[in-house]
Amino acid sequence: MNVVLSTLNAKYIHTSLALRCLKAHAQPDFDVAIAEYTIKDPAMNVVTDLFRMKPDVVGFSCYIWNIEETIKIMKMMKKIDPSLIIVLGGPEVTYDTREWMESIPEADYIVIGEGEETFKQFLTALQSDKNMKNVSGIAYRNHGEVLINPQRNKINLAELASPFRFEEDIPHLSKRVTYIETSRGCPFSCQFCLSSIEVGVRYFDREKVKDDIRYLMQNGAKTIKFVDRTFNISRSYAMEMFQFLIDEHMPGTVFQFEITADIMRPEVIQFLNDNAPKGLFRFEIGVQSTNDATNDLVMRRQNFSKLTRTVTMVKEGGKIDQHLDLIAGLPEEDYTSFKKTFNDVFEMRPEELQLGFLKMLRGTGLRLRAADHDYVYMDHSPYEILKNNVLSFEDIVKIKQVEDVLEKYWNDHRMDATVEFLIKNVFETPFDFFQQFGTYWDEQGWVRIGHQLEDLFKRLYEFLSVHHKEQADMAEGFMKYDYLSSQKHKPRKPWWNDMLTKSERSTIYQAILSQPSLLGKEFEEKAFTEKDLYKHTILDKVPFDMDAFLRNGEVLPGESILLVHYDPVTRTASSYAVQENRLHNKVS
Repeated sequence: MNVVLSTLNAKYIHTSLALRCLKAHAQPDFDVAIAEYTIKDPAMNVVTDLFRMKPDVVGFSCYIWNIEETIKIMKMMKKIDPSLIIVLGGPEVTYDTREWMESIPEADYIVIGEGEETFKQFLTALQSDKNMKNVSGIAYRNHGEVLINPQRNKINLAELASPFRFEEDIPHLSKRVTYIETSRGCPFSCQFCLSSIEVGVRYFDREKVKDDIRYLMQNGAKTIKFVDRTFNISRSYAMEMFQFLIDEHMPGTVFQFEITADIMRPEVIQFLNDNAPKGLFRFEIGVQSTNDATNDLVMRRQNFSKLTRTVTMVKEGGKIDQHLDLIAGLPEEDYTSFKKTFNDVFEMRPEELQLGFLKMLRGTGLRLRAADHDYVYMDHSPYEILKNNVLSFEDIVKIKQVEDVLEKYWNDHRMDATVEFLIKNVFETPFDFFQQFGTYWDEQGWVRIGHQLEDLFKRLYEFLSVHHKEQADMAEGFMKYDYLSSQKHKPRKPWWNDMLTKSERSTIYQAILSQPSLLGKEFEEKAFTEKDLYKHTILDKVPFDMDAFLRNGEVLPGESILLVHYDPVTRTASSYAVQENRLHNKVS
């Protein structure tokens, strides 16, 4: 019996842990092949590739991001070969299973919930008498009638085989994200999340997990993401794993965790700040909302002051990047309340702020009680909300405008100094900046076209020139600094018009060469030659005291000359500045 397990990942760099868990548990009784694709792959290409493998059974792992494309593929496969056995599994089909079986006749079976043991029993039954009566957690048909067997007791995770010891995976470990789990379940009951349905937290064998991590690192894995819903629910366990990863990590490896920030003790953070190498860890923190009434309605316990303490301590430690999540559309969170949530969280300046929209996932309490808040949402995946009793569709469109420019202008960190200047000096709040700019962006039709890096600077300057003309020149100075300081080599032609003539530039260079201390002690100590300055630096004028800004972040009046040096060896940029009047005095 030739069995193929397949799924459509969101991106090529992603890998499916679920398929590997099923394959590992099915061995040695069954030799299962894995075939992964992405949701961008043409359905015909996927079907062609799968049929070249000559399968008797094809299993698809189904999620909200791939179910629509998966259905297209399985319908095509059944038309080509009606005898092909198709089995589905995964969170998207674990709930409303009867509805799936009735609406997709091409699906012969559905594995419900935790799949390792069910899938193996299913294959055993299929290979013998095809009688599914004693297979727990399987949906099937008997003379046209849909039957659903109750799920089995939870598996003892300590007994599961490793899903990482497949030789065919080794060449790809350095290029893709490796997902690993050390526990299953979640102690919390957030009504918008599928994890709230499973009661309790179960752990895998710690030493086996450590051996897997060693194996992955030794074979080139660079990004290892823990999928535990709350990695730090057990402080002693988290500390043990953090210590292990610090002690045994290999250079270039990054470990990513989902943590609950308000339960993380200060001494744990201090330990990480003191001992973790910079860049080794990355935290994902679900804030979702700072509205206490909203959090109560979704049964989400959260102490925002403690969460803020954790995020702030981690940020001040400078070792760990943080990705914070918000969800627009939670119960009784209207536009004004969400604006406050956004500003509350942005105040912490996370390295990345993800603005998502509520998805009414099958099986969640919020979907079951959608009528309580007049939720209207998509009939198809990802079941995103369209409106509710306090948030109109127009409000959602406005928040989506914020999401678009937030991603381009904050999360990608193309112009941090510019954004910081604007939200402190031009706009009332951070949300107001992203909203006004996002609305303008949408009105210009820019959301439908591609953008080069230079375009992003030009478009921000255009917006400011139209709506905040009096601050546009000052903002342009910060944009110049952001643009020049983020380059790896000297740009050929900046996106703005030169403010210095060739003669003025030559005069400035000569003044700097004759008195390097004008640009500070650090610049003087580097002892740049005339050739190096002309070949590897760029000069321009900015309408504020850039030297004061570089030293302590102050924004003071007074024009400055900005010099950026591009090191050809390290491919990094260093910025220096001098007030223009000091330079003129030297020239005089």
